[in-house]
Amino acid sequence: MLRTKTRDGNHVTFIDWMWRIGSPRNLSNFHYFMGWCLVSLVLLLLLIGIIGTLGHFGSLGQSSHLFAGLTVVILVLISAGTAILIRTGYDWARRIHVATNIVILFALAWVSFTGWSVVQKYLP
Repeated sequence: MLRTKTRDGNHVTFIDWMWRIGSPRNLSNFHYFMGWCLVSLVLLLLLIGIIGTLGHFGSLGQSSHLFAGLTVVILVLISAGTAILIRTGYDWARRIHVATNIVILFALAWVSFTGWSVVQKYLP
């Protein structure tokens, strides 16, 4: 377990230190903020990928990276939508949110793996 040292010299675990930062509500707000950062980053990367591919090759074509990327975008938007539902009181959305985030982990690995072959096309 990761341990950190506080100002007074005591050693605490990282999780204990995180809980000392603020109330669980503050951690919830941080989680919500980080989720919106993920949504923004994924949409930005989608835009960059589409513009870069169209500019370099002239068409999107059909590749596994395109399919993997669109899958990640859809999953991230589903996750963000369920986060909004959780905040408004729909507790059933929590299970969908957690399950979607687990699938996003594997989808990000998939898009990273397929992206490596795309990067190799751009390199001389």
